[in-house]
Amino acid sequence: MHRALCPVETLYVGQRSRAVLSCTLRGPVDVAALSAAFDATTETHPPLRSRIEQDGAGHVLRVLGPDERPRLVTRTGDEHAAYAAELNRPLPVGGPLSRAVLVSAPGGESHLFVLVIDHTITDGHSSIALHNALWDRYRTLVESTAAESDDRELPRWPEPVSRLLPPVDDADTAKYLDGRLEEIRRHPVELVPYDADSEGADGDGHIEVRRLTLDPDLTSRLRMTARATGVSVHALISATLLLTARRRLAGDAGARTLGCLSPVDLRSRLSPPLPASALVPAVTTHLQTVEVSEASDPLDLARTVHARLGDFLSRGDHVHEMRITPEIPRNPLLQLATVIATNMGVVPGPRLPEGLQAADVRLVPAREHYFPQAGRSPVMACVVSFEGRLSIEFPHSTACFSPSFMRAFRDEVRAGLLRFTTAAEPGLAGAAGV
Repeated sequence: MHRALCPVETLYVGQRSRAVLSCTLRGPVDVAALSAAFDATTETHPPLRSRIEQDGAGHVLRVLGPDERPRLVTRTGDEHAAYAAELNRPLPVGGPLSRAVLVSAPGGESHLFVLVIDHTITDGHSSIALHNALWDRYRTLVESTAAESDDRELPRWPEPVSRLLPPVDDADTAKYLDGRLEEIRRHPVELVPYDADSEGADGDGHIEVRRLTLDPDLTSRLRMTARATGVSVHALISATLLLTARRRLAGDAGARTLGCLSPVDLRSRLSPPLPASALVPAVTTHLQTVEVSEASDPLDLARTVHARLGDFLSRGDHVHEMRITPEIPRNPLLQLATVIATNMGVVPGPRLPEGLQAADVRLVPAREHYFPQAGRSPVMACVVSFEGRLSIEFPHSTACFSPSFMRAFRDEVRAGLLRFTTAAEPGLAGAAGV
């Protein structure tokens, strides 16, 4: 049982990137029920129990045998050490494209659950939906007094998103690609230099994450500012990231060309819309270059980011962008940006049985290769609001950015966003200026 990867999915094969979902739990966990729920989930979704294999010039997903398929791993340990270990533990080449681990503290009243999925078969929305669906199965198992129903969804391969796009003229896509290449030639972007000689930037390094969170009240205030000023929260965050990155560039305080890469969810833009439960990468990207000085007004910058992304979508360029994705290995500058700002929006956390609580839920992207020899790179910010609380994760390799560098970057982004929370009323919008 296998399925060929489309050209867009194949791009992820060499990247070796993964989505790391984690859930900190308080209360008793029925390990047998959680193991059964994970087994049922992987049975329903063949990509989770598959490996990637070379097939001629392309690649295929091939289902693993019963002895090779992923099973829930359980152990006892410290949740913080366990999270760091799982974040840095790759999905092995040739092995399952998913992993589930439950680490319990001695006594069994505190746990960390980690679900890792290869980005070849998922994106942020589908990984969150899968995580929640797994806990739905678990809740059903522990709350039901009857045997589990056999009316499960039949296993099936999801259709690649590139085959669900609306038809466009090949000549128009070729013209779009030419325009994109000309744009990046005329406006090369600057990247944030590594601080490789600083503390923590050791050898090959390891992945760490600096995290920024806003409580529900501050998150609500940020949304109010966005509405009052006619932009999205994503635009406010992107502007803050750009200004923070600009201050890390040496030289005078004048304008420099920076790039902002925004992943764009395609699920809601297909006809019919593709549900989040479809386990495929269903995103494209929008790259825009902007002139940013240390004196740039953050709201003006947010308005620029918001307007350009809106124009990109209204023109239907997201379809062309998805179709030119196979060109990226030949032209990596098509996705080279100063900052990368994901945008999961507001999403629900898992629904758990009575007596078990989710103290925290996180989504962090990770990958195997960070290329410290490059000397500079984009700064990644993974943005998601679980249950109304904004969270921004900054994953990085310590071989590139030291912990102290990323803490300072995170703290400056937080300070910029807090200024926006004071501008919830139109008349106070100027208070967000830096």
